[in-house]
Amino acid sequence: MRYWLIIFVCGLLGYTSCQQQPYQIGQRLYQSQCANCHMDNGAGLGALIPPLAGSDYLTAHRNNLPCVIRHGLADTIVVNGQMYAERMQGVKDLSEIQMTNVLNYILQSWGNQIPPFTLEEVQKALQSCKTE
Repeated sequence: MRYWLIIFVCGLLGYTSCQQQPYQIGQRLYQSQCANCHMDNGAGLGALIPPLAGSDYLTAHRNNLPCVIRHGLADTIVVNGQMYAERMQGVKDLSEIQMTNVLNYILQSWGNQIPPFTLEEVQKALQSCKTE
């Protein structure tokens, strides 16, 4: 009986720690792949790098975000009414699972409340990317 109680308590502790920080893996990936340009707080870098925090671009272009991460951006974009023309390099070495994790961290951080991606959505989006 005592054995099962210990197993139950350990499982409960593991579950609650996942619920308190559900996007830990995505956060680590963001720190290593994105934060140098978009900053730790998602604020971007002035007129050069667009913010991710409170970004209307994330909502308006949600289905294209996996392609943006994989292949980058060369076009001028408008985020929250401001134009950004700085080229963004793609991150080709992220797996689909890693990409899902980092996207979901971004979509749920800094006040963003954008529906998270499923792995299947990311896979489907990547199959439809226009590469030039």
